[in-house]
Amino acid sequence: MQEQQVVAIIVGAGPSGLATAACLSRQSTPYIILEREDCFASLWKKYAYDRLQLHLGKQFCQLPHMPFPASFPTYVPKTMFVQYLNDYVSHFKISPIHRRTVESAEYDDVSKRWHVKARNGSSGEAEEYYGTFLVVATGEATDPYTPEIQGLDTFSGEVLHSTQFKSGKQFGNKNVLVVGSGNSGMEIALDLVNHGAKTSIVVRSPVHIVSREMLYVGLSLLKRLEVGMVDSLMVMVSKVVYGDLSKYGITRPSEGPFYMKVKYGKYPVVDVGTYKKIKSGEIQVVCVAAEIASVSGKDLLFDDGKARSFDTIVFCTGFKRSTNLWLKGDDYLLNDDGLPKPGYPNHWKGKNGLYCVGLSRRGLYGASADAQNIANDIKSLM
Repeated sequence: MQEQQVVAIIVGAGPSGLATAACLSRQSTPYIILEREDCFASLWKKYAYDRLQLHLGKQFCQLPHMPFPASFPTYVPKTMFVQYLNDYVSHFKISPIHRRTVESAEYDDVSKRWHVKARNGSSGEAEEYYGTFLVVATGEATDPYTPEIQGLDTFSGEVLHSTQFKSGKQFGNKNVLVVGSGNSGMEIALDLVNHGAKTSIVVRSPVHIVSREMLYVGLSLLKRLEVGMVDSLMVMVSKVVYGDLSKYGITRPSEGPFYMKVKYGKYPVVDVGTYKKIKSGEIQVVCVAAEIASVSGKDLLFDDGKARSFDTIVFCTGFKRSTNLWLKGDDYLLNDDGLPKPGYPNHWKGKNGLYCVGLSRRGLYGASADAQNIANDIKSLM
């Protein structure tokens, strides 16, 4: 069994973990970064659909101490963001230890250190790491979630999670059902219909739809106005731009878009063309607020009593976090769902040198702020 001692241990080499590593490096704080996948930023490199772009302008999405190149467009596409992350890792000389699955992390009151046990995915060997500080950087999108549905394992077509979807090219003329109406679901539905698929989408709950421009203005106003005022303005403008969505099977929530983002982590849908396809009928909204009750062959029975047939189901149903399975003894910082218990802006710091980064529900901008706060705090304690 291998052992290694270091000042700080970062778990997760996504953008949040990389940002923390860069900030620690600038403070000359020794660290290691453990990553369960075989590459850093695996969600972007391996599990994101091709047409994905950052929904916010690049000034809101850059990581600490390295802005995007001036030549990059305002809304950075996936390929260019991956290029930026590659350059970021090279610039700050970040060397994640790949294929290390953390099995437990526990604070030792005697030695005043964190004891982390990890499994080497290449050799199968158990490894132990000791650090004064532990940073949870596993992010909001950890483990893909697909709901349990009676008979789903007997579906005779293809079943995908959004992390397995790359492009609509292979689905031309197929009947495809997208389950989930967040940003991934709406964009994947758009990509499917653009490639000739007969596309339907399940909208199970009310959603806010905004444009990129509306989102930019809203974020800018939040620096000066209360959330309630900004939300009221966003809803008013959305009604002018998109009209009455209920006739297309979509309703607006009673709570505002930015309030819901902070309280529930539910992001407004940033429209990049899906609305027009829904309005024209090219994308069908089916079974509003209904769940899939059962599956038989290619037939799906919804709990409103209606049945429909599909060739493919794409589940855009989000992720679960598994931090509670390996983080031991923490009753202060993270809840059972792996999100911070303390409210913003005190969400990033726990007890006994425990921190979390990228869990403030404020995207890359929030993760960057967390990383800088954590590095500064560790420096002050050394």
